[in-house]
Amino acid sequence: MPHILLLEDDTDIRCGMEQHFKREGFSVCSLGLAKDALDYLAKSADGSAQRIDVAILDLTLPDIDGLEVLRTIRKEPALKSIPVVIVTARGEEIDRVLGLELGADDYVSKPFSSRELMARVRAILRRASFMETPEAAPVKALTFGPISVDLDGYAARIDGQLTDLTRKEFELLVYLMKNPKRVLTRDKILHQVWGLEYLGESRTIDAHIRRLRFKLGASADLIETVVGVGYRLGSVE
Repeated sequence: MPHILLLEDDTDIRCGMEQHFKREGFSVCSLGLAKDALDYLAKSADGSAQRIDVAILDLTLPDIDGLEVLRTIRKEPALKSIPVVIVTARGEEIDRVLGLELGADDYVSKPFSSRELMARVRAILRRASFMETPEAAPVKALTFGPISVDLDGYAARIDGQLTDLTRKEFELLVYLMKNPKRVLTRDKILHQVWGLEYLGESRTIDAHIRRLRFKLGASADLIETVVGVGYRLGSVE
C-alpha cells in the first residue's frame, strides 16, 4: 500500500484529499503545518515512521514556506529520492518554477480535481520508465566524456567526483546518456522520464535541465539545447 505525506493547511481540502486517496487504496499521513511535516520526515528518515512513497506539499503554509520542506527532502540522503508534487495557487508561477528547480517532480495548480491529482500521483508511482525495463536491467554503468553513472548505486560522477543529484535529475541524465548525440524532444523526455501518463508541461523539463547543468559544472555544455525541439547530450561531429 503506497504511503503519502500530505501537507495542506486548508482543512477542507486536506480532508477531501485524504479521503479520496484512502478510497483509492493509499495510506496517508495528513498534516496542516510544515513543522509537523518536518518532524514526520525526520522520523521517516531514521526509520521510526513509515517510509514515504510520495509527498504532496502545499507551498502556502501558516508557519514555514512549503519550499523549505522541499529543500529538506532534497538535502537529506534518506529522503532525497521521495517523489514530490507541489500544490500552488494559479498566481504563484514563480514559486512553481522555483519548486521544479529545487527538485519537485510535478505540480498541480489550485483549484484542481481529485482525479487530476490522482492521475499525477499514479504516474509518478508507476515508475514505468526506462530505468526499470528488462532491457535496462543488465546495464550497470554508463559513461560519456567525464560523466559516469552507476545505475545500481544511483550515483553520478564528474571526473570521478560524486555529484549530488535528485532522483529525477539522475534519471534525466541517464536517459540522455543512453541516447548520446541524439536529439530528444520534450515530449519524448516527458514520456520516458516522467511516465506514460505524465500530465505536466515542458517547463518541468527545462527547470530540471537547468539544475542538471548547474550540477555538472564544467561539463554543463555537454547538454545542448536544440531550439524548438529539445535537448541532446554531445555535439554531432
